[in-house]
Amino acid sequence: MAVSAVQNDSNASLIASLNGTKTTKSTDATTEASDRFLKLLVTQLQNQDPMNPMENAELTTQLAQMSTVEGINKMNTSLDGLLAQYKANQVLQGASLVGRQVLAEGDSLQLGSSGAAGAVELDGAADSVQIKVYGSNGTLMQTLDLGEQDAGLVRFVWDGTDANGEAQTLGDYTFTATANAADVPVAVTQYTLGSVLSVSLNENDMDVEIDGLGERGLNQIRQIF
Repeated sequence: MAVSAVQNDSNASLIASLNGTKTTKSTDATTEASDRFLKLLVTQLQNQDPMNPMENAELTTQLAQMSTVEGINKMNTSLDGLLAQYKANQVLQGASLVGRQVLAEGDSLQLGSSGAAGAVELDGAADSVQIKVYGSNGTLMQTLDLGEQDAGLVRFVWDGTDANGEAQTLGDYTFTATANAADVPVAVTQYTLGSVLSVSLNENDMDVEIDGLGERGLNQIRQIF
């Protein structure tokens, strides 16, 4: 489902509200713990043996322990607030992706009137890089020889013709990429060019729905145009 500006504000408010509720509960729990500790400490002082009063060092240690617990709880509250802000920022950033073109992990090629574009990322330099384009029925349509390439991102364009030079029907195709250096395979990651349709938050990150690819994580997007 697409994320609109209104939904961004709603999601941010909801996240802040939910985290605010958690913070309140955490604060209440901390206050209760502090009250119990102080009551126990006062009771202990009132009932201590006059002939063997509590040592100053022991009292100081107990107060320091209580201060440490309160400090940890305050730090947790601050971290909860930062997490809420981070998630809200993710929603806002995600909304700006809708409608943009991205290179995301995948093996699809969308053939339009201007051809089809994709990319591969090489883990190392290669003296031979080859792209094979397949039709929907798995038939090999075209082989693109990209030759020698340095490590990193390598873009390519298929003009939409088969091995005989005949123009193919516009639509969806797939591709595979292989690379070699001195006859030793080089690891390749394939990327598809597609439009972002929507974004959504999951438990740990954000999912991006891309036309022709489906959902991808942010870490699977290599480039944004």
